[in-house]
Amino acid sequence: MILSSAIDAIGNTPLIDLARACAALGVEGRILAKPDFLLPGFSKKDRAARAIIEAARESGALQPGQPVVELTSGNMGTGLAIVCGILGHPFIAVMSRGNSVERARMMAALGAEVVLVDQAPGSVPGQVSGADLARVEEAAQRITRERGAFRADQFGHPGNPAAHETGTGPELWEQSDGAIEVFADFVGSGGTLAGTARFLAPKGVRCYAVEPRGAEAIAGGDTSQPDHPIQGGGYGMGDLVHLCDAPLAGTLTVSGAEARDHARLLARTEGLFAGYSSGANLAAAAALLRGPERGRTVGIVLCDSGLKYLSTDLWADAS
Repeated sequence: MILSSAIDAIGNTPLIDLARACAALGVEGRILAKPDFLLPGFSKKDRAARAIIEAARESGALQPGQPVVELTSGNMGTGLAIVCGILGHPFIAVMSRGNSVERARMMAALGAEVVLVDQAPGSVPGQVSGADLARVEEAAQRITRERGAFRADQFGHPGNPAAHETGTGPELWEQSDGAIEVFADFVGSGGTLAGTARFLAPKGVRCYAVEPRGAEAIAGGDTSQPDHPIQGGGYGMGDLVHLCDAPLAGTLTVSGAEARDHARLLARTEGLFAGYSSGANLAAAAALLRGPERGRTVGIVLCDSGLKYLSTDLWADAS
C-alpha cells in the first residue's frame, strides 16, 4: 500500500502484550499496550492534530493558508507541525522553556515556528507547572490575535476526544478481540481517555484517569505539588472539559519516580523506548492489577517516544 502523505500513516498502531513487564512486576493479569510513539510525530497526539485540523478545514473555521497556533508541551505541536506542513498552513507552536529541548528542535525541523515562554519564578526546568502553562496560554492567545490565526485548542476542541472515540478505542477493542476489560491513561488534555472511554465503557470496560501525585485535579485530591517531571499532563485544564461526560470508574495517582522507573523497566524488558507518561500508564496498570482489577486485562497507550527525553533525567544513569 502506498500512502499519499504522512497524515495517512496516523492511526492503527499495533497492540503488544507486555508479558515480560508483567512478569518482572509480579502482577496477576495482562497488560496490552498500543505503542503510539510509532506514529509519524512519535506520539499519540498525532491523532488529535489530524482530527482537529481536518474538522476545522471542513467546517470553514480554518481557511486555506491560514496560520494555526497552539499551546503545546511538544507532542501536540509536533503532530500539528506535520499536518499543517502537509496541508499548507503555517504553524506557530507556543511552549514553556520547561519542556525538553528535543521537542522544540523537532517541531522546528518540521517547519514550525517555535515560541518559547519563560517559566514562572521558582519553576524547575523539566517540570512544567500550571503557572508555567498559564504564561504559555497568555502568549498563545496574543499570537492568535496578532496573526489572525486559527487556535487548534486541544484542551477544548471536540476533535481531540473524537479522534480516540473513532480510532484508539475501536482499535483496542478489535485488536484484542474484545479482551480488554480495563483501560487507564495519563491525562494531559484528556482527549485520549475521554474518547476511548466513550467507546469502551458501553462495552463494560472500566476506564481510569491517571494523574501525577500532588497534582490531582480530576480526583479532587492534593494539588499542592504541581511541579512534576511527567511532561504534558497534570494541569487540570482541558482534562476537566473533555472528561466531564466521560464514563470513568475511578482515578489513580503516580509519582514522577514511579513513572521514570516503569518507563525504564518497559525499555529493559520489552524493548519499548517510551517517555514519562508511558511509564505512568504502566505503573497505573500494575497498581490496578495488584488491586481492584487483579487478574484482568488492562489496555494502555504508550504515549510518546523516549527520544523526546534524552536531555531530562528519565534516562540519566539508567541501568
